[in-house]
Amino acid sequence: MALNPAYEAIGKGFVAQYYALFDDPAQRPNLINMYNTETSFMTFEGLQIQGAVKIMEKLTSLAFQKINRIITAVDSQPMFDGGVLINVLGRLQQEERKQGKRAPDS
Repeated sequence: MALNPAYEAIGKGFVAQYYALFDDPAQRPNLINMYNTETSFMTFEGLQIQGAVKIMEKLTSLAFQKINRIITAVDSQPMFDGGVLINVLGRLQQEERKQGKRAPDS
């Protein structure tokens, strides 16, 4: 099978669609449809997770509803089977909780 010449556009489109679902807590469970039941693989903070169900368990266990992200790179590579390998690099920052002001000690 030939390499997919649209691999960069596919990678960028996938990332845009993925984070549109991820950013909406009501839509986040639909991310399971973007993973292969058995072969999808995700690394998160050094933890390697395989399979759609286990990946979704990890994503739903995260303690935030909203998170800021800075994507520094989206690298897409064509695969010999016609697929596209997408590597997203960046930083995640949980929103800080605002704490009430404390009265000065007397």
